[in-house]
Amino acid sequence: MKDLKIRKASLNDIFLIRSISEQTWPSTYGHIISQEQIDFMLEWMYSQEALTLQMENGVLFFIAMADGKDIGFCSVSNEHEKNDEVLSHKLNKLYVLPEAQGWGAGNLLLNKAIEISKNAGSHSLFLQVNKLNKAYTFYLKNGFVKELAFKFDIGNGFYMDDFVMRLRF
Repeated sequence: MKDLKIRKASLNDIFLIRSISEQTWPSTYGHIISQEQIDFMLEWMYSQEALTLQMENGVLFFIAMADGKDIGFCSVSNEHEKNDEVLSHKLNKLYVLPEAQGWGAGNLLLNKAIEISKNAGSHSLFLQVNKLNKAYTFYLKNGFVKELAFKFDIGNGFYMDDFVMRLRF
């Protein structure tokens, strides 16, 4: 049994977050999208500048640790729904190192995002997940419901082909 803990990330954790992303994305997305798209998206979302901007704009990051070793992270932000004043939160990212999957860190991180959302007065937590990502079933098992499917042009001829899923409180 691993001793799992969560800590809030800071700007000092940017390189750790990038490193975990670089270690998890090939096994998560390598069978779904090209290496070129993986490289493009990692630079787009996980560069030092991108992560700094996210943190400075209020996106909260949390690091999962097992026996004192950093093994994963999540990020969550508050969002106002379009044409609505209802506050909800978005789970932007949740990744656990391949060798640490199955230890419970994913559930711990997801529960932290839910806790943050509820404590802020949100009515739901939503996310985007690639249609072919095995995490889709993880979210279903945790009470999320698929709301819609969409294909989003992210530039350079690349697309995100995702489901939007939501957990209502």
